[in-house]
Amino acid sequence: MIIGTAGHIDHGKTTLVRALTGVDTDRLKEEKARGISIELGYAYTPLANGDVLGIIDVPGHERFVHTMAAGACGIDFALLVVAADDGVMPQTREHLAILQLLGVQHGAVAMTKVDRVDAARRVEVRAEIERLLAPTSLASATIFETHANYAGDPGGAALNAALREAASEWHTRRDDGLFRLAVDRVFTLAGHGTVVTGTVFAGRVSAGDVMRLAPADEPVRIRSIHAQNRPAESGHAGQRCALNLAGIDKDRIRRGDWIVDARLAQSSERLDTELTLLADAPAPLVHWAPVHVHLGTTHLLAHAALLQGETLTPGSTARVQLVFEQSVSTVPGMRFIVRNAQATRTIGGGRVLDPFGPPRKRRSAQRHAWLDAMAAWLDHGRFETLLEAAPLGLSRPLATHLTGMDMAGAATDRARVLNGRHGAPEGRDDAILILGKHWDALARHVITILQNFHERSPDELGPERARLRRMVAQAWPDALWNAVVDALAESGEIQRTGPWFHLPGHVHALGEAERRLADNLLPLVLAGRFDPPWVRELATATGAGEEPVRQLMRRLAQQAELYQVVRDLFYHPAAIGELAAIAASIGERNAQQVGAAAFRDATGLGRKRAIQVLEFFDRLGYTRFHRDTHWLRSPRGHHPLEQLNPQAQAHPLE
Repeated sequence: MIIGTAGHIDHGKTTLVRALTGVDTDRLKEEKARGISIELGYAYTPLANGDVLGIIDVPGHERFVHTMAAGACGIDFALLVVAADDGVMPQTREHLAILQLLGVQHGAVAMTKVDRVDAARRVEVRAEIERLLAPTSLASATIFETHANYAGDPGGAALNAALREAASEWHTRRDDGLFRLAVDRVFTLAGHGTVVTGTVFAGRVSAGDVMRLAPADEPVRIRSIHAQNRPAESGHAGQRCALNLAGIDKDRIRRGDWIVDARLAQSSERLDTELTLLADAPAPLVHWAPVHVHLGTTHLLAHAALLQGETLTPGSTARVQLVFEQSVSTVPGMRFIVRNAQATRTIGGGRVLDPFGPPRKRRSAQRHAWLDAMAAWLDHGRFETLLEAAPLGLSRPLATHLTGMDMAGAATDRARVLNGRHGAPEGRDDAILILGKHWDALARHVITILQNFHERSPDELGPERARLRRMVAQAWPDALWNAVVDALAESGEIQRTGPWFHLPGHVHALGEAERRLADNLLPLVLAGRFDPPWVRELATATGAGEEPVRQLMRRLAQQAELYQVVRDLFYHPAAIGELAAIAASIGERNAQQVGAAAFRDATGLGRKRAIQVLEFFDRLGYTRFHRDTHWLRSPRGHHPLEQLNPQAQAHPLE
């Protein structure tokens, strides 16, 4: 269990921690000279069961509330300190508000300096504390009267016993999530190098693991670990840990950074949140108001973009997008504090709903439905709630970040995992998690679009893959689009003829006269090999009109009996196969590169025609153009020439 102190300056927090643990948490020379805490202090004391109780001592001065918020962000148990002579003071109230906004549910109260007041004053201050705590989650917290400078203080002994009992009964946090540690201190240690300290919010880490520094997204290796001030092989959620890092300099890290599992390293400049404005906030929060945000140990400026209404009145809760000037690393459910533009007063706080807020359409009904699902997920923990609100599914990396869990085996009875047939770039997971009902709806949409296309254009066989995607699924992820279309084709619900998609019942047969003309045209194209006749020349040779020949050649191309390289120039599949083999041969000798000059020389074509053929291969997806050259682009698992077979042209370049 980790305890955090709270309370006004000079109410005896540091003295009380020293009495409880024997540790003086004021370690800085300036702190000792001025007699006040400026930085976070840390103390540890062993428990009877072998565990270690950790205490974070925070400064009480109003100028250091940002430091207090950084220390309070990861605590389990609050120790609110109120001096009997002063009673409740401004930072008593502000610190308590911060604890409530951070979701701290358990705590105790120490009324210090009771030796300085009489019994009547003690009763008065006790009543004042009870009134302060009554509307909070600490309403039932026990109040201990202490005199920390007195060695035999019975109140201090009772408080110590109560804290130890609470720690012994404390349920440790689950550590089956992905690792996240909020950095609150970074330093170098002679003979060891860079060390960071902080509270582990989730997961587990072991010596030798490689994590990421966020939001910088730099790799760090864990050389060694101290957990709860003891050497350890691992650290887990709920502990304070010191991590000795290899591979990174101290100057690359600062308070507010995170050490995280690589799957949580993505950051964002926009956080969609649920924000509550305190009832005693001096004024409503207006759209785009500048605010200071304390998130974990991070302190940054942001603008508050209201997602509901034009103002947020004191005591109210609404959705707000926090827009930062730099990237922020966080996860859904993370609590935060908001202070006014002058950083002189805490005005509210809340929790993160979506760490990847959109820059546009952030107030749309669809967006609010998604945020409803995120709130339900945080409240009830049902992952299918998110899938219900995701008609296009969720990428596995996004699902992993949103849940903070390893989603490798995330398929449920109602959900499926899709992987794009073309695969993903090395090291990237493009799998999609989607509910079965959403999958069925997408499949029906593709079929409906094809039906409409056939009704509008009965003379066309169907759209090519890229055109069909523009008609159906411009916003669909690649893996989802590929999986839906391939599944429909494999099941026979749609068919592919060459690169064209159509419904099984759609017949595009040539008429008798067209077939006779085609039988005359095809041998002429085949005889032309690498330099076939143009449409005008074919029309002259057969005595047919130029436009009827052009239309027929296009229909033959749709049926994969020909390939149209440029307007009015069609190649026979046999010739295209030969040219593809030549390109493959050149690529094999030149690290997959197919230069125009080499292709020209190998085929005997002119430079212009060679470039036209290579550009056709680019469109088909057989090659791709990058940095002034063409590169072979064979689909995984297929021989390059198979893609140019009339029955295998399923994946032209999109």
